[in-house]
Amino acid sequence: MSLSAHQLADIDALVRDTARREIMPLFRNLGSGSVHMKTGPQDLVTDADEAAERRITAGLRAMFPNCAVVGEEAASADPTLLSVLADADLAFVVDPIDGTFNFASGLPLFGTMIAAIARGEVIASVIHDPVGNDSALALRGEGAWIEAATGGRRDLRVKAPVPVAEMAGNLSWRFLPEADRAKVCANLPKVAGSWDYRCSAHECRMLADGHCDFLFFYRLYPWDHAPGWLLHQEAGGYAAQFDGRPYNPTRTDGGLICATDREAWQALRETLLG
Repeated sequence: MSLSAHQLADIDALVRDTARREIMPLFRNLGSGSVHMKTGPQDLVTDADEAAERRITAGLRAMFPNCAVVGEEAASADPTLLSVLADADLAFVVDPIDGTFNFASGLPLFGTMIAAIARGEVIASVIHDPVGNDSALALRGEGAWIEAATGGRRDLRVKAPVPVAEMAGNLSWRFLPEADRAKVCANLPKVAGSWDYRCSAHECRMLADGHCDFLFFYRLYPWDHAPGWLLHQEAGGYAAQFDGRPYNPTRTDGGLICATDREAWQALRETLLG
């Protein structure tokens, strides 16, 4: 199963329309009852998340009548939905607002992400920036690029590798097991810089566009990482889980390091995890 560039453009158009109708009207305009806590104070859902997921889900099912759709909010209510990703001929994972905490805080650092998955393999992705109104797109085997609102296209490419001491990138240690967390945090001074934007959408776009050297994650929900993983792969990068296995969208544990190439991945893993 594969998707065409035309089909990917249709998905991008659906995401852009959803951002205009459901997300941006509520940005910095959420009512007191429009934000709800899920598992904790930094794990939020808003009315905009739920409305955007409903619209995107309906649109994808209209385009691809036999597809499965696994939205973040739907899967939060029913985690068994994740089981379809391994065997479905075509499934979509949807993060209606990646960076909900930022969105709810009025910070313009959030995005909408979709990945198409065919029998467990990521084949296409869209990462839309509703504030900048452009999208990063990828098709397996056909590259990654930025599509501007005006229709202009710019190819994405990771930056050239550098030594570990010169690397800077996004590192999220919050969900690491305690022993790994202590080790990684102790080793952070060995890289040139690190940050956590609480938004995989923008972090993955930065890496694929050559603006940082690595990404480091532990909790691996597919709506958070499948879209950016393909974008990074198609931009020429190398990624693997902590144990060296290839990324698998059906796994939610095991960590993920994305780097500029295999040698950079190995050096970074040895530096941070020992």
